[in-house]
Amino acid sequence: MRINYYLKFTFEYFSGFSIWHRRWCCVAVLVLVAGTACVAGPLALRAPPGAPLHERLRLAERLLHDTPLIDGHNDLPWNIRKFLHNKIKDFSFDEDLRTISPWATSSWSHTDLPRLKQGRVAAQFWAAYVPCDAQHRDAVQLTFEQIDLIQRLTEKYQPQLTMCTSAEDIKIAHANHRVCSLIGVEGGHAIGSSLGVLRTLYQVGVRYLTLTSTCDTPWAECASADRVEPSPRGGLTAFGKVVIKEMNRLGMLVDLSHVSERTMRDALAVSRAPVLFSHSSARALCNVTRNVPDTILRMLAANKGLIMVNFYTSFLTCKETATVQDAIAHINHIRNVAGVDSVGLGAGYDGINYTPQGLEDVSSYPLLFAELMEAGWSIEDLRKLAGLNLLRVMGATERVAKELAAARVVPYEDVPPRIFDAHNCSSQDV
Repeated sequence: MRINYYLKFTFEYFSGFSIWHRRWCCVAVLVLVAGTACVAGPLALRAPPGAPLHERLRLAERLLHDTPLIDGHNDLPWNIRKFLHNKIKDFSFDEDLRTISPWATSSWSHTDLPRLKQGRVAAQFWAAYVPCDAQHRDAVQLTFEQIDLIQRLTEKYQPQLTMCTSAEDIKIAHANHRVCSLIGVEGGHAIGSSLGVLRTLYQVGVRYLTLTSTCDTPWAECASADRVEPSPRGGLTAFGKVVIKEMNRLGMLVDLSHVSERTMRDALAVSRAPVLFSHSSARALCNVTRNVPDTILRMLAANKGLIMVNFYTSFLTCKETATVQDAIAHINHIRNVAGVDSVGLGAGYDGINYTPQGLEDVSSYPLLFAELMEAGWSIEDLRKLAGLNLLRVMGATERVAKELAAARVVPYEDVPPRIFDAHNCSSQDV
């Protein structure tokens, strides 16, 4: 071994020196050898210009072995509800679902445990989603049922899957070669306009709340492509701003995917912690309301927040077709506008029915990183994209919660104004 040769040479060369001189010379050589070894790691990961795809894929695999890949949004739990009514006793998540009905014939199915491992996914935010039709009815109950499903699925496949609720949990799980299950609730209607429900969601493991889904809540405006006129209220109400403050106090990530631009601005103005877009892309490249405009991307950079790029073809090219290069175009655009510290990945698998060529399912991430290497991305920046940016945002959110606790900020007790609504089936007078 080359290091042994250097050490042998060193001891022979300095054998004529005094003991004191020999000790210090040996220390110097050992430090030099250690430094060389440390530098060799990152250098070995660099793909030479024009490296063939198989070589870049090998480097991508190694990169994702060393750095946790964290995806911001996956809708598998809702598909389990649709296909299996949340009954998972006979659900073979540890098999290739492309060979099992009804998953094999569904254009909405992209996820199973073997493909998560093939894609080097280290941590997955599972969406506890319920439709807007449940608002003012049983949205809270359905949300808890989806959380229960995520927890039961994770428990069934331990130790391959493990529940995580903090940045440190993700690091530990990755070091132990386990896939983290994290919970995000998609849609503010899930809290029933109740801060008590919000707090309870945090207590059972929820670590982000998407403020709206495809419908307004009584306190937040969504990004609706069908809205003829902007709602007269717009953005966040006074109670909506308190929701943000309570999320900061708890240490829950504020997710702005699905919200209107006015809601984005209001949330960025109120939040003390970095905010998150768990599955959105760049509006400058595909002009749909679900994507994020450049003005907001610049505000996101100032907030030190994160946008996790969605792979739905209709959000990448505004068409039913796209390629991995279209996803890269969005990633590059966000990096150019908001900075490399503000871009991550939130594909939206199992909640989209059209995926880009080359990014067909959760196993595709190594190809994305291999192509980004060809596009000139450095290893350091690829590590940020993979998961370090999310870990930073999550850690910062946790620190804000600790600071507020140290300042003795108590739970907020605000309630929204009661507005008569013939479609509201919830209790209004208790």
